[in-house]
Amino acid sequence: MLVDVNIAVTVDTERELVVPVVRNADDLGQLERNNIQVASNQDSVRIYTRAKLSTWASRMVYINRKGRVIDEGVRLGRPEKMNAIVCYAPMDYRLEQVPVPEAGNDEVVVKVGACGICASDVKCYHGAARMWGDQTQARVVKAPVIPGHEFIGTVVEIGSEAKEKFGLEVGDKAVAEQILPCWNCRFCNSGHYWMCQDNYVFGFQGGIDDGGFAEYMKYPKGSVVHKVPKELSDDIGAMIEPLACAIHAVERADPRLNDVMVIAGMGPIGLCMLQVAKLRNPRLLIALDAKEERLDIAKKLGADVAINVAKEDPVAQVMHLSDDWGCDVYLEASGNTNAVVQGLRMIRKMGRFVEFGVYGEPVVADWSMIGDAKELDVLGSHLGPYRYPLAMRYLNEGVVKVNHIVTHKFPLEKFHQALEVSSKAATGSIKVLVIP
Repeated sequence: MLVDVNIAVTVDTERELVVPVVRNADDLGQLERNNIQVASNQDSVRIYTRAKLSTWASRMVYINRKGRVIDEGVRLGRPEKMNAIVCYAPMDYRLEQVPVPEAGNDEVVVKVGACGICASDVKCYHGAARMWGDQTQARVVKAPVIPGHEFIGTVVEIGSEAKEKFGLEVGDKAVAEQILPCWNCRFCNSGHYWMCQDNYVFGFQGGIDDGGFAEYMKYPKGSVVHKVPKELSDDIGAMIEPLACAIHAVERADPRLNDVMVIAGMGPIGLCMLQVAKLRNPRLLIALDAKEERLDIAKKLGADVAINVAKEDPVAQVMHLSDDWGCDVYLEASGNTNAVVQGLRMIRKMGRFVEFGVYGEPVVADWSMIGDAKELDVLGSHLGPYRYPLAMRYLNEGVVKVNHIVTHKFPLEKFHQALEVSSKAATGSIKVLVIP
C-alpha cells in the first residue's frame, strides 16, 4: 500500500510493526496518546508497508517498538551503493561501487532498464579530440563521470515538483532527453534548448549529468523528462534517443516527393533515418555503407537502392541513378570523413547537405564546392529536440522497427566486451545495449 501524506512516521519493518500514518490532527493526537513520537515537515512523503519495499521513501522517520525515534532519513528498501561504469580518462573506464543518487524536489531517480552504446561513446573511450579537447577545441568530458545517454528507466524516487511537472508516479517508465539545458542562455530562452551554451549532454560531465551505464541514475533539475508507455520494452525504449535524433535530422533535410535522397551510414541512427525518410515518400531513397549485412537490412527497411561503398563507386552510381543531375538531398550519418567529400561530389547544384556524423578527426574538403561550384544548403543536425514523443509513438506503433537494429546485449559487468563488440565491424553489431 502506498500513501501520500504531509505528516508521517514509519516503524522498524524488520519487526513487522504497522505503519502509522498521520492524516489529520485527530490521528496525531491518537499517536501521541499511545506514546509514539511524530516528526513532521511541510513536504509530501511516501510511506511504504512491507509489501512495497522495491522502492524507497524520500523523507522518513524511523521509530522502534516503543515509538522512540532512532534514526532520521532512512529510506526503506534503498540500496546505498550501486554498480556503475566510471570514466576517468581515455581507455580508463572502471566498474565501481558508487552511491545511489537521491532525488531532490524537482528531480527523478530511475532504475536503469537499458542503455545503448553510441558511436560517440566509442570515440570518447578512444580519446577523440572532440570529447577530450586539443589545441583548437575545448574539452567536453569532465571526469570522473558515468557515461551513457541512450537510456530508459523506471521511476523509483521522485520529488513532488517533478511529479506534478512530468505527470509521473513511482513505477512509471521515463526517459530524459539527452541534453540537460541551463534554461538561462540565449538559446534556451528562445526555445532552442538543444543548443544550450553549456552543452551538458548526459554522460559527459561528472557530478552534473552522470549517465545510464549504472544501475540507477538521476534526471536532475532542468531535465526534459517524458513518460514512456509501459508496454514499450526496455530494449526498444533505449532506441528512443537515437530515433529522436533521426527524426530531427530528416526534418532538417526536408526530403520532397520528387527528390533523390542519399543517406550515408547504415548504423543505428542511419537505419532509423531511412525509415523516417521513407515516410516522406522521396522518388528514390539510396542507402550507403561499407558493410553488406547492414545494406541488406536497409533494403528490408525501405531502401530503394543499397550501394556498398567498399565495392562500388558511389558517386558514379548516384549520378547514373539521378540522370547525371546528382542527388537532391545528402544526409551524412556515418561519421567517416570520406563520406563528406563523397557527398559534396554526388550532390546536385543547389542541393541540401545535412551533416549529422561526429568525427574522430578533422575533415578536409574543397569548401568552394559549397558556394562557387554548387550553391548548396549545408545544414547541421544536433540531438532530437521536441521529437521524443513522436519517437515513442513510432516505436510503440511499429512505424519504425528496431528489431533488426538491436543486435547485442551485455550486462554492466561486461561493459568492456560490449564496447569492443560495438567498435568492431566484424562482429556484426549494429546497436549494442548494456543492461544494468
